[in-house]
Amino acid sequence: MVRRRAVALLFAAFLACASVAAAEPDTSKVTCGSTVKLTHANTKAKLHSHEIAYGSGSGQQSVTGFREVNDGNSYWTVKPALGGTCVAGEPLANGATIRLQHVNTRKWLHSHLHQSPLSGNQEVSCFGDEDTSNMDDNWRVETQGGDNEWLRDRKVRLVHVSTGVSLHSHQQKYSRPITGQFEVCGAHSKDSNNLWIAQEGMYLPVKGSDTEDNAHGEL
Repeated sequence: MVRRRAVALLFAAFLACASVAAAEPDTSKVTCGSTVKLTHANTKAKLHSHEIAYGSGSGQQSVTGFREVNDGNSYWTVKPALGGTCVAGEPLANGATIRLQHVNTRKWLHSHLHQSPLSGNQEVSCFGDEDTSNMDDNWRVETQGGDNEWLRDRKVRLVHVSTGVSLHSHQQKYSRPITGQFEVCGAHSKDSNNLWIAQEGMYLPVKGSDTEDNAHGEL
């Protein structure tokens, strides 16, 4: 009798856990409207920006790689490409074109034909505001490993639509005033230094799921 009761209790607990799991929103996909941190696959630094301008090139707001885990300047919101559309909660297929908006300064991840300060590759900056954007803010998602959609914790390449360079970082670091932060730039080569992984963030559940109104994540 005791054994039967124990088995019944275990089965009830299993059903309860399964019910909770079924109610959890699907946040395995990076969707339109999600706010994420992007980790560089090789340096493990987060894609980062701040109100510090480049001292050369465009003089626009700088973009770097920063390893500080709890830094609030490393959040980016996935928005529709300029001239395109995407619905909040819509999964992003391989080849989708997007913009990334820096949460704290509201500027757009941007590139253009200026040299980056350290490596002489193409400069990547933050540009514009809610009402100011141009085609140089558009990036194409290239998934890896046969993935058909951009998935959380999976590597992707972000390609600048206007110039064809890939969002890139490497081991070169800045000195003052952003000591120890890694250069982020655009590179024409395609290698492991231009692979990024969406990790922490607020992921909008896939549109049409039973729990799409309940975003899940950690900000």
